[in-house]
Amino acid sequence: MNTVTPRALCKGDTIGLISPSSPSPDHEKIGQAVAYLEKLGYRVKPADHFNCKGEIRQELDRRKLHDLHEMFTDRSVKAIFCLRGGSGATRLLEHLDYDLIAANPKILAGYSDITALSIALYAKTGLITFSGPMLATELHNPSPYTEENFWKLLESTSSVHQIVNHPDHPVRIYRKGDASGKLLAGNLTVLSCLVGTPYLPSMKGSLPLFEDINEEPYRIDRLLSHFYNAGLLSRCAGLLFGQFSKEIMDFDLGHPLLDIIHYYTDKTAPHVPVVAGLSYGHIDDLLTVPVGAGCTLRASENELTLCMQPAVSCD
Repeated sequence: MNTVTPRALCKGDTIGLISPSSPSPDHEKIGQAVAYLEKLGYRVKPADHFNCKGEIRQELDRRKLHDLHEMFTDRSVKAIFCLRGGSGATRLLEHLDYDLIAANPKILAGYSDITALSIALYAKTGLITFSGPMLATELHNPSPYTEENFWKLLESTSSVHQIVNHPDHPVRIYRKGDASGKLLAGNLTVLSCLVGTPYLPSMKGSLPLFEDINEEPYRIDRLLSHFYNAGLLSRCAGLLFGQFSKEIMDFDLGHPLLDIIHYYTDKTAPHVPVVAGLSYGHIDDLLTVPVGAGCTLRASENELTLCMQPAVSCD
């Protein structure tokens, strides 16, 4: 599959706003996020059904699909930002017009439930998307770390980007090694729903990066076992774990999740590097990760290096 790199954002560009997952009751935060984007020099264009509610799922899905297709075809819109996660995005995958989106590639940003769109778009079109902050959850008041990482990826066409963990977030190297592959980042629960469907790209030679929120350790174990039983973990070039709650992972407390990660490290090939504790997940200081971009991982005993190929272009 050929990777499609969207055009970089420039000040003065128009950003389209969509809500393909759950609506948000917090209109104040949405207003603050819009004001933040406008203060940075961007124009903002909400979709026709932005933040709409509805009890009839079929009608709600129709509106969401209309907004997605409209924003990709609107030539004035240079990037599309999602409102929030929640649920509902997986219902849209069968009805997305992938040819239309492939003909109009542009930045799509969002994480959590938006994982379904990011992964499906990469599988079907090769489009790089951005798993990062959203309007009602981070962009109303982004931390300096979140802000720096987000705009660096969306605006800079530098030849190489290095992903640097937040200094207060410890990392554990479960297995040392070097690996290169396409970075497939997302919410573990949502990703597991795509196993066995045409919307999950090949994981052969990939670098999956998992995160989740408020799931009990036994649930994480079950989800990872699903990936293993489907033969997917054995195909990966490396294995990365972000955060699984609002609280940053502490490797000195003996949390049950740490033993689970160790267990699945043993399930991968002996040469596959495994790293946990990345600044990625439902946390205040959030990395933005380009889904589908080429990545080089180097994990030594005392150091982690993640370098990305360009995720946006000048064209």
